[in-house]
Amino acid sequence: MKRLIFVLPVLALLLLQACSSVLGTRVREPFQGSAYMSNNRFWRGTGKGVSSQDNIARAKADLDAKAQLAGQVNTTMKQVADQYLTDTGNERAADIADKFQSLVRQVMNTDIADLRKIGEKKYFNKKSGEYTVFMAYEIKKNAMLRFMKRQAKLDNTINERQREIIEQIIDEELKKADAEEGND
Repeated sequence: MKRLIFVLPVLALLLLQACSSVLGTRVREPFQGSAYMSNNRFWRGTGKGVSSQDNIARAKADLDAKAQLAGQVNTTMKQVADQYLTDTGNERAADIADKFQSLVRQVMNTDIADLRKIGEKKYFNKKSGEYTVFMAYEIKKNAMLRFMKRQAKLDNTINERQREIIEQIIDEELKKADAEEGND
């Protein structure tokens, strides 16, 4: 039994060492952790770009971070629309959800409202001659939702009843976001 107590830690150490050599060394990149993750108040996205030219590396990081944000907003809004479909007995719910999704895509394809850069770091590797740029953005949820509501009012492809329902959906999400804002 005493042997087992001494052998188990040694075996565990050997196993950890074997795993680390297979996986490699863990690297900590900038803009990681909870401060850069989306939460109830913000959508956040980070990006990384690598190139031999610093402006191209920066553009790649910028595009990567914005694409991540757009994906999060789109996913959240799709979940909201799907929830609307599930919660209502409206026979036109699918049409309204499609219009809502179309509005989200349109907003994401134009401007992302209240986009704020919360960090940018650039590194140069002399050995490879490459720049690596890390970028982090955030969007305040309630500002984005208000922007979407304004866009819904301007959208000519949405009829009045659909607009009312979309505004109702957005208002519900705004209440949630504003409640979180008040808790801080």
